[in-house]
Amino acid sequence: MEDSQILELYFARSEDAIAETDKKYGSYCKYIADRILENEEDSLEVKNDTYLQAWNTIPPKRPEPLKYYLGALCRGIAINRRRAQMRQKRNGNVDMILDELSECIPDPHEKNGFVDGLILRDALNRFVHSLPERTQKAFLLRYWYACTVAEVASELSIKESNAAVLLMRTREKLKEFLEKEGFEI
Repeated sequence: MEDSQILELYFARSEDAIAETDKKYGSYCKYIADRILENEEDSLEVKNDTYLQAWNTIPPKRPEPLKYYLGALCRGIAINRRRAQMRQKRNGNVDMILDELSECIPDPHEKNGFVDGLILRDALNRFVHSLPERTQKAFLLRYWYACTVAEVASELSIKESNAAVLLMRTREKLKEFLEKEGFEI
């Protein structure tokens, strides 16, 4: 079916427009989504979301050529999904980091005598500045910049297991430091 005929189906609000779009451009849209997402299930969802967005934008638009319009829609949807997945991964990493730190840092929102966020911040700064340069870099990469242990290892040119041990020992030292400073962990 020609693009002009498919567009007429959209303008007539015929559901056949989606079926004809899929016949002619389904593999093209899926290819675009696959290249961005590298996941079969997500690619199929993006392809279907592309058809929905085409349905919602045609009319009033009358895109010519239809192929490139669908490609642009598909690419945008796939990129947005990829960004959302990356945010979830980052948030998962942040959750893991917060769990690691919860073992050695008191909650600054709880009032335990003199414990408040400013005093805790000052103590953390003193601790970080007391560390050797390599350990300081590892600590900041992991707990300030939210890098994975693999990224910390790569940055320090050490094995991932060595980076994990370095971070664990640093957390233990932090806990001891904060307890000596009078914080209840």
